[in-house]
This record gives sequence, structure tokens and C-alpha cells, in this order.
Amino acid sequence: MTADTAPSSPLVLGAMMFGTTIDETTSFALLDRFVERGGSWIDTADCYSFWASASGQGGDSERVIGRWLRARPGVRDRVRIATKLGAEPQWAGSWPDRRAGLSRRAVLEAFAGSLDRLGLDSVDMLWLHQEDRSTPIEETVDALAELTSAGRVRRVGASNHPAWRVERARAHARSVGSIPIDALQLNATYLRVRPGTRPPGVEHRFGVLSDEQRDFAEANGLDVWAYTPLLSGAYDNPGKQIPEVYDHPGNERRLAVLDEVAGELGATRGQTVLAWHVAHGVRPMLGGSKLEQLDAALDAVRLPLTGEQVARLDEPQ
Repeated sequence: MTADTAPSSPLVLGAMMFGTTIDETTSFALLDRFVERGGSWIDTADCYSFWASASGQGGDSERVIGRWLRARPGVRDRVRIATKLGAEPQWAGSWPDRRAGLSRRAVLEAFAGSLDRLGLDSVDMLWLHQEDRSTPIEETVDALAELTSAGRVRRVGASNHPAWRVERARAHARSVGSIPIDALQLNATYLRVRPGTRPPGVEHRFGVLSDEQRDFAEANGLDVWAYTPLLSGAYDNPGKQIPEVYDHPGNERRLAVLDEVAGELGATRGQTVLAWHVAHGVRPMLGGSKLEQLDAALDAVRLPLTGEQVARLDEPQ
């Protein structure tokens, strides 16, 4: 099967570190391989990656993607571009106290900047990166409505938002005849953190996919995208420890079943985790820096998990 006829992969390529810790040559190679193997969704943000950039502000990832798109005539028809806004520091060193936020002005200005860096006139998905309690969600939705009605944004999603605010946003969008939020992007993996804790790097109170958010998405037909599904390689890399927040008896049972199913599949733990996500209709996101990591993930999301294997993976609590 050629790249032109390959079915679209459910894997999302996360471009967070493109242009900072991942150089442009490597970024281009990852993007090329992703498309060659049937990948379509590429995810970035206006704030990526301010913590690793020389300026202390984001934009490098979008610029790299923009240069890649210009260097690959015709590839725009084969990929879907998703970007986020709302979390960019107002100035270098101001995060998290001073973020751009989700006011009408902030949304429109941030999105204009994203389009300029990407070299595009529209994107396929625009994410609200973090909730902004200082701005009524209705104001944010009205700003998004301006963008969707102008054809500059095809879909709208919410990352790191509680379900009730997403539902309020959806209700307001319907009331004004706009496109409602139809996707959630949250931290999700196979293991579960101890109650009252968050995984390393998740600083958002509602950043980890909960049973309520999962149920809300299923009941309303929302897509779910899972970031950091592989615990930054800790499932399989002996040099990395699984974070301490996952150390509890329930996860001992989950890891035992994960090892059983991985052995049956002839796959790694991480690949089995990705396949399990896909079996539940979740799009896993990969932010790796090596071609072999990308290839392994693209293989993983096509692993044929049986219903019995999924049930066994689901059972441990």
C-alpha cells in the first residue's frame, strides 16, 4: 500500500519541541515519515515551547511546521493542522501568573499570530489550551464563532478544561448558531494516578482525563486526544522510572495485565498502551524525537487487540 492510499492513522504527531530541543532537520524527517505512513493530524500551540526557547516565548514549533509546509508543495492537502491558544506568556518569565488568556482580543490576536507563523489561512482544529476563569466562557465562544464563521477554523476543541465549562461553551455555541466544541485534549495513559495527585508536568487542575470527562465525551460524541500516553518512555525505558504518583496496588495489577497482553501481541508495554487507547476510540499523541519511536507508535495503533484483551486490560482497578 502506498502512502497516497494508506488509511489515515489514529495517531497524532505532537510537535511541542520542534524548533527547540528537536532541531529543524529532525523535525522535518519526523513530519515526512508521519505523512508517508498515513498520519494526518499534527498538533502544536502558540506557546510551544517557551520554556525551552531562547526568547522565553513560544512560536518556534509553529514556525518549523510553516517552513515544512512551504517546503513540501501539496502536503497541506494530506495533513490536518491543530494549534492551541491561551497559554502563551504575556512576556518572557511571566508564566503561569500572566498568560494570554481567552478574552476575545486575546483569542483573535493569538490566532492571527499562529496563522502568520504557520503560513496558513485556516486550521483544521483550534484548541483552547487552558481554561481562563477571568473571562466568561461565552466571550471566548463568541470569538471562536467569528473565526469559524469566516472559515478560518474548521473545528474547536478544549484542552485542560472541566466538563461543566465545556458543556456551557457548547450550549452557548448552539444558542448563537456556531460550531460547538467537539473534542477534548487531556493527559491520559493506562496507569492511574493516586487520588489527589497529578502526573509530573500536568499543572492544570482538570488536565488529567477523569471518568466524568470520559463519560461526558462518550455521551456527547466528542473526540478525546490523549497527551503523554507513554509516560515519556517510562513504560519501556529501563533508564526512566514510572512516576511515583502511579505507585499503588491497583497499578501493580494493571502492569501485570499489561505485560500479559503485550506478550501475547509480541509488542512492548508502550505499544500496547497506544493500542488500548485506540480500542477505546481515543487518539493518542506522540511527541518523540526519534524516527524509530514514531515508527513503533504508528505500528502500535494498528495492533489488533481482541475484545477479550481489552476487557482484561480494563478490569483492574
